[in-house]
Amino acid sequence: MQSVSVYILVEREREIRKFIPEEYWKIRADFSDFSAELKKLEGKTAKVVNETTALEIEASIKQGDFVVSEIEERMASRKPGAPFTTSTIQQEASVKLGYSVKRTMVVAQQLYEGNFEIPDYSGGLITYMRTDSVALAEQALTQAQEVINAEYGVKFGLKEPRKFKNRTANAQEAHEAIRPVDLSLKPSTVKDHLSSDQFRLYSLVWKRTLASQMAPAEIARTTLKIAAGAKKECLFVAKGQRVVFTGFLQAYTEGLEDPNTAAVEKDVILPKVEKDQQLPLKKLNLEQLFTKPPPRYTEASLVKKMESEGIGRPSTYAPTISTIQDRGYVEVTPEKQLKPTSIGEVVTDFLTNHFSEIVDLGFTAKIERNFDRIANGEEEWVDMMGVFYKPFHERVVEKDESVTRAEVLKRRELGTDPESGKPVSVSIGRYGPMVQIGTREDEEKPRFASLPDNLNLKDVSFKEAMECFALPRTLGNYENGEEIIVNNGRFGPYVKLGKNFFSLPKGEDPLKTDLAQAIEIVREGLEKKAKSTIHDFGEILVLDGRYGPYIKSGKKNYKIPKGIEPESLDEAACLKIIAEAPPPKARGGKNKATKKKTA
Repeated sequence: MQSVSVYILVEREREIRKFIPEEYWKIRADFSDFSAELKKLEGKTAKVVNETTALEIEASIKQGDFVVSEIEERMASRKPGAPFTTSTIQQEASVKLGYSVKRTMVVAQQLYEGNFEIPDYSGGLITYMRTDSVALAEQALTQAQEVINAEYGVKFGLKEPRKFKNRTANAQEAHEAIRPVDLSLKPSTVKDHLSSDQFRLYSLVWKRTLASQMAPAEIARTTLKIAAGAKKECLFVAKGQRVVFTGFLQAYTEGLEDPNTAAVEKDVILPKVEKDQQLPLKKLNLEQLFTKPPPRYTEASLVKKMESEGIGRPSTYAPTISTIQDRGYVEVTPEKQLKPTSIGEVVTDFLTNHFSEIVDLGFTAKIERNFDRIANGEEEWVDMMGVFYKPFHERVVEKDESVTRAEVLKRRELGTDPESGKPVSVSIGRYGPMVQIGTREDEEKPRFASLPDNLNLKDVSFKEAMECFALPRTLGNYENGEEIIVNNGRFGPYVKLGKNFFSLPKGEDPLKTDLAQAIEIVREGLEKKAKSTIHDFGEILVLDGRYGPYIKSGKKNYKIPKGIEPESLDEAACLKIIAEAPPPKARGGKNKATKKKTA
């Protein structure tokens, strides 16, 4: 699943790179109370591709009047979405609350387990959060109507409960949809007993559940068609709407991925006009635009893609997206979009060339279906694994001679270093993408520099690559007289002051960082470090970390035993805890010494 997820992101990234923007023009007519947009030319969809065409249309419009040719009014009914599944709660929490899928699942787990204290209440607030079902229990359906009637009024409820059908491929529906355990517990009632994250997510679940069992919204939509041009060949369209009955919108409106689109139904009132009425033009706007490439996936839209393709299960979306980020195959941009790294692209290419079925969306979905068949006793797992494993074994264990080191390194020559005359190339190194001057065959050792995250192996230029050798840069001195150095390392760009290292903010270019920026980064870093330091005994530190207080000695960390207050520790007590600390566990959770004895 991780391989397929990275493949999806890499394919989208390459679509973006190949994309060539195309020019187009939007023509809008502003009247006294509303605006209309050009939609048709001579009965066909208007395609204004350049300024010349736009000016020709403008000249024709000036020769005639704007006349209302058609008025269309109709009532539309809008129904609510289904209660939350794992996929939809991750998408909605991303769009509406700005949560990552991992954060959503952590908070949902807390709400399910009851990690809070509410007087006279025990247990969780929501049902199981790993589910692909959209069904609600009969008890919940009955209670929903009671709460809706009490909160919003009888007209907002339903005479018969609304049942939803699952449209997701491979849905197992072992559990019901995610809903409040007790709908009578309003978010406002429990707010003071929940963390901010818990309250916001519970509110989302409560409102979505109620909305799914509320009356549809009734919306009056109006469309005005306006003819213009010397031969009335131009058709402008204006659309308005009026919410006649809010229905479920009173409780909840689904979020939208497009930030430019309003998430809530709003009234757009058009003035009363008559057919054949002439409209005085206030202003004609000609706007040059360019088509945009497909957007990068966000965590929410990637989950939606995986679900639509039948890839994975509710329990695997969040860990999959977290893992591909943790392993450096994907990074999150400042716009919260997922962008594959150079290593992610290289790994994807390697798998595509030698294990094409692993990154095939259809294959992954088929494997999921096979697992279902095995669980249902319709297929033997040994047979299924045999079909997959034999060809896989031949290529991995018995080695595929078509695999070369050059393919793995993805070396790409960019030019020649003007000083040494040696070749300049980019490739994948032990610690990620790098630039290299010279080869290993030379008498002198090659020179290496890390390639920053904002540069890609496939499109980095010679000039950009050579600039990487400008690092490390000494920017000047800090308040205490120590030198401030900026560099790019294994874990990304950083500022160094003495023995202290401080990461540059995401997206910051170390080649463009100046002294003032570096001083601010150092100052903030030192303040943060001071707040987390409980004791400083030189080589031994007592720190307050993400998971609580601990002792740090050199590069090793030691847990403080329960019952010992970290503030009460002195250096001798720390040395005693270090000396008595159990040896580190080997992989698999067993002590290395134990393994040797049993071997």
